Amino acid sequence: MWALRSLLRSVAGRAMSQGPARRQRPPKDPLRHLRTREKRGPSWGPGGPNTVYLQVVAAGDRDAGAALYVFSEYNRYLFNCGEGVQRLMQEHKLKVARLDNIFLTRMHWSNVGGLCGMILTLKETGLPKCVLSGPPQLEKYIEAIKIFSGPLKGIELAVRPHSAPEYKDETMTVHQVPIYSEQRCGKHWLSRSPERPLGRLSPEQSSDSGSTENAQHLPDSNDINQKRDGRDPSLVVAFVCKLHVKKGNFLVLKAKDMGLPVGTAAIAPIIAAVKDGKSIIYEGKEILPEELCTPPDPGVAFIVVECPDEGFIQPICENTTFKRYQGKDDTPVALVVHMAPESVLLDSRYQQWMERFGPDTQHLILNENCASVHNLRSHKIQTQLNLIHPDIFPLLTSSQSKEEGPTLCVPTVQGECLLKYQLRPRREWQRDTVITCNPDEFIAEALELTNFQESVQEYRRNMQSSPVPAEKKSQYPEIIFLGTGSAIPMKIRNVSSTLVNLSPDKALLLDCGEGTFGQLCRHYGDQVDRVLGTLAAVFVSHLHADHHTGLLNILLQRERALVSLGKPFHPLLVVAPTQLRAWLQQYHNQCQEVLHHVSMIPAKCLQKGAEVNNPTVEKLIRLLLEACDLKEFQTCLVRHCKHAFGCALVHTSGWKVVYSGDTMPCEALVQMGKDATLLIHEATLEDGMEEEAVEKTHSTTSQAIGVGMRMNAEFIMLNHFSQRYAKIPLFSPDFNEKVGIAFDHMKVHFGDFPTIPKLISPLKALFADDIEEMVERREKRELRLVRASLLSQDGESQQKRAHTEELQSPQSKKVRA
Repeated sequence: MWALRSLLRSVAGRAMSQGPARRQRPPKDPLRHLRTREKRGPSWGPGGPNTVYLQVVAAGDRDAGAALYVFSEYNRYLFNCGEGVQRLMQEHKLKVARLDNIFLTRMHWSNVGGLCGMILTLKETGLPKCVLSGPPQLEKYIEAIKIFSGPLKGIELAVRPHSAPEYKDETMTVHQVPIYSEQRCGKHWLSRSPERPLGRLSPEQSSDSGSTENAQHLPDSNDINQKRDGRDPSLVVAFVCKLHVKKGNFLVLKAKDMGLPVGTAAIAPIIAAVKDGKSIIYEGKEILPEELCTPPDPGVAFIVVECPDEGFIQPICENTTFKRYQGKDDTPVALVVHMAPESVLLDSRYQQWMERFGPDTQHLILNENCASVHNLRSHKIQTQLNLIHPDIFPLLTSSQSKEEGPTLCVPTVQGECLLKYQLRPRREWQRDTVITCNPDEFIAEALELTNFQESVQEYRRNMQSSPVPAEKKSQYPEIIFLGTGSAIPMKIRNVSSTLVNLSPDKALLLDCGEGTFGQLCRHYGDQVDRVLGTLAAVFVSHLHADHHTGLLNILLQRERALVSLGKPFHPLLVVAPTQLRAWLQQYHNQCQEVLHHVSMIPAKCLQKGAEVNNPTVEKLIRLLLEACDLKEFQTCLVRHCKHAFGCALVHTSGWKVVYSGDTMPCEALVQMGKDATLLIHEATLEDGMEEEAVEKTHSTTSQAIGVGMRMNAEFIMLNHFSQRYAKIPLFSPDFNEKVGIAFDHMKVHFGDFPTIPKLISPLKALFADDIEEMVERREKRELRLVRASLLSQDGESQQKRAHTEELQSPQSKKVRA
């Protein structure tokens, strides 16, 4: 096998010498559900689906937000798409590729934070079109994300604003209901952050952006229509969804008993007539439709409404659209979904509005009071890793049972992840899929694995014989890996983010992919506000979505944390490529006020030898070093996309941490990181995939280790693994006592360096089945490559022989003569 791998390396070497030209991807086939829809044709009738249910994706807790999935055999819908929703749908097998309609209740990051990642994933699945419904600012949001995603070719994104006519498809008719806060007219709109004064200038104006954008101009009653082109926090959009009536089922056996021509062509018009509720005359006898069909299923409705605060209560109560559905037998409302905080639910006006729907309407509550475990696989793997080393792999915090919601006079249910409400065929709650987290099951499963307990005991004996020196047992710095996967969030590994706790009251983030705040919540639980209060800076390596789309939620949640801690608000220092500013500015101007959260330092200004001519940036750099107790914060360009950076942090106490970001092996990083205490380097792909690593401008495992060895790093932590290595990457022959593998929620101190390599044996036992499967895949891939290489060489040799024979033929000699 080693000979085979040597051959493969030589083949890969030849490929790399030709440059990083990317292979053309084959065109994607149409998705199966789209082909089915094409077969049905555009002339579908409103016959209604047989099965429809709503399912909670995210129950409204602080780490997950509120999101709802609606299923029918014809369509799939998503209501709201906050950070982490895509990850939850992937984990719980809710097919993202089937989504062709996403409904957003308002333009706030808690509702749209996961939308950019979702759109990129839908594009990759080959979905030709997706329609977004909700606030008119969605168009500007799509334009804003193109700043870092590119032109989004291959998927058509359409926005259906709240002013558009009703939407109708095979499943239901959807009416959008705009609701404006009482505070919109005659008063200034107050942000959700009460401590920020009105009219405050964005800190960006004092940096090198040259912007003159003031804090949000607040509308009066005369400029309502002008808000269509800018952000409007006073608008939420509710959705009234009415299922099509489902025709009754034709009773075949009864038709046979009545002598009808079942099984012949003559039965077709009879079936069509009775299903449409018409009587028929057969052999002189009138037959009523109810004699041959079950009763039709009425088209019940459900309503999704968000009421962010008390300012929306009165407009909701007075809305004429809702009044048409309250207490009316001809338009029964089966379910109302309330995305509302407890303060709204306790308001007597809102309670009376709920009661007006009548006793037969169910009410689903989604808010921060709903305690539910969402990321079950994260809890499972962390519980099992904790058996190996409880300090390096601490247990995650479970959602604590929160107090019961307010007692209401209507039937209410608190949201839980995967809770279902079935609308058809029978209206009922279904809890069989609701997540339950049982750590004892996870532990028992691990202990039954072959050689697992033995390898853990052997590792512990080895550690007792070689204890860590006392001088190495410093508590800080403390490195916590929050996201160690690449590209898209998956059930085991979230996308890139690493927290470096510099001291008890100072911390910084290295990259900030989608869901970073959720990872902090699961790691720290009720202490998350304290951690956010210590956050001094964020480094964003480059503008790929898996490295920066969690930043806005960190900014918003940090402001909330500072309020709860009683600390004064000040902007967060963000070191990033200057292109990040364009994204933040566009989102700020059109969607939501965010610029006051940020004091940005261009990453290029921290390169060695860079000249900084802007006094404001110079001041921010000094503030960065002081806030983080750093002697030096240096960046360098790395070999990935344009404007991609790595960084090196040199602490006043002497230690040095180097972070690669995404890169191929990079000499500039080696030079910047000389004699590092710790190198955190991406290792996206396994050995043998060097050609693909060049195509995607990433590193293989051995390449990453090689960078660390050339850098003379004391220790190397590998992270940013391709999601094909869901639990653990394949080990390289170059692994040694200076190399470790990062996992989400792994906690590392410098004193753990001797311990981490010794964890490999228990890790191999825990993930033995996964490693075996990956090895089989690798061997099949290598055999395919060798076969292709041999066929290519055979073809070349045949061409040479043919050419030689042609030259030696008598005719060829005469021609040459």
